Amino acid sequence: QVQLVESGGGLVQAGGSLRLSCAVSGSGFSVDAMGWYRQAPGKQRELVAAITSGGSTNYADSVKGRFTISSDNAKNTVYLQMNSLKPEDTAVYYCNAQVITTCAQTLFDYWGQGTQVTVSS
Repeated sequence: QVQLVESGGGLVQAGGSLRLSCAVSGSGFSVDAMGWYRQAPGKQRELVAAITSGGSTNYADSVKGRFTISSDNAKNTVYLQMNSLKPEDTAVYYCNAQVITTCAQTLFDYWGQGTQVTVSS
């Protein structure tokens, strides 16, 4: 059973910073990639940032230069450092993990429960 546990959301003023964390627990798999998505009210869920097990990263244009994704592969944990936050960054942030099962070598997608980030103006 794979579980994702997120932490670090909250309320911050515009220009402030927050750090999100997401830990993947379980056994019988390896993590291929992890990422953060967000969904604002009335909008579709969108990719914020992603990182592969090899360290390659990908960012949404709207967060480039402000957000940094990193990971600790030994701990199966991914982090999202969010600086210079804007009111338009307000959303529920979801952690995503793409894992490969050890036995069947099958790729599965898992999601965290979501954490609210609110940026006040």
